[in-house]
Order: sequence, then C-alpha cells, then structure tokens
Amino acid sequence: MPRAVLLLSGGLDSTTLLAHAVSEQFTVHAMTFRYGQRHAVEIEAARRVSALYGISDHVIVDIDLRTFGGSALTSDVAVPKDRHDDVGIPITYVPARNTIFLSFALAWAEILEAGDIFIGVNALDYSGYPDCRPEYIAAYERMANLATRGGVEGTNRIRIRTPLIDRTKAQIIQLGLSLGVDYAATQSCYDPDASGAACGHCDACHLRLKGFAEAGVKDPARYV
Repeated sequence: MPRAVLLLSGGLDSTTLLAHAVSEQFTVHAMTFRYGQRHAVEIEAARRVSALYGISDHVIVDIDLRTFGGSALTSDVAVPKDRHDDVGIPITYVPARNTIFLSFALAWAEILEAGDIFIGVNALDYSGYPDCRPEYIAAYERMANLATRGGVEGTNRIRIRTPLIDRTKAQIIQLGLSLGVDYAATQSCYDPDASGAACGHCDACHLRLKGFAEAGVKDPARYV
C-alpha cells in the first residue's frame, strides 16, 4: 500500500479527503496543525476523525501564526458573519497558510518516502482564498520536485493530490456519504462557542449549510 501524507483539519472537506484516500488503499499519515487558530476545537475533531479511520500515525504540529496576525482566524479581528457579497479575498484568509502546511507535509513525505500529499482544497464552493486554486497547486508541485532529494534524483516524485478541487460542496458531501463519512464528527465553523457548537453565520458555516441543503441531507453538526 503506497504511503501518503494527508492534511487533516477535522473539517468536512479534509474528512472526506481522508475517506477517499483510505478507499484508494493508501497508508495515510495524517498531519494536523495547532497554529493559533481561534477555532482550535477543530483539532479535537481531527483526533476524532483520525481515530474513526484507525490512523495510527497522526501528528499534531505546533506553530504560532498569531505572531504575524493578519487574519480573523489568528488575531482579534472579528470573524465576518452573514457575508453575502463578493468582497474579494476575505479577512479569514490566513496569509501563506497552505504554503506553510504543504511545506511541513513535504518534509514529512521525504522522511517517509511517500510520493503523495493529499490536501482538501476546493476552487468552486470556497471563500476565495488564493492558495486553493489549481494553478497554485500545480506550481507547488513543480517546486516540490525541484526542492527534494527524491525529486532531483528521480527516486520519489511528489504528487499533490486534490481530488475535491473541482467539486461543489454538495458533491463533496455526496462523495463522503457514499464512503460512509460520519459528518457529525467534523467541525467547520470559524467561530464556534465554548462548547464547540457552530455559529451558523460565518463563511464556513454558510458553505457547509448550503452544501447539505443542495445535497438534500440534514447537517448533523451542532449549531448555536
């Protein structure tokens, strides 16, 4: 079974991604980040999901992006609620987050001699983040194979796997349900309350609720 590093946040997309990678017969090594995010309850969701799938190698990486701020997820800036207009890249964008996460995953893939890195980015039903686009992923994959021993020597070419990138949220949910995903174990909200209940009004909640509605399925998440 080929090895893969998979970025697991505990959210809807990354949990579907994990179910997909397992169904594709990959031996998954999961990586979750505690990066100073205000919605750190997602880390517990990632642990739950990892346990459900019997992932024996799940690491929690500690970095602190609050050092730089610049995002409503890593500073005291309020998380936008009920945002229905297109205002460009929103304040919930964390500068260079996927580049940082992928770089950690790339280092681990080198150690494991894993040729595949899975990331649950999506370029359809998403918040407009620049590091979720296909051209970004293609550029990162080129860089990864220029920057690693296996890439240079041709012994371990890296592929950045993004099977959700061109699916709507409803299609992602339908895929997950077909793979037996328990979405009650997941956490998507950017601004949950102390108990972990979702706010129902941030961009992540809107996208999730819209996806479940379009899929014709009730969202099992807890909401305030």
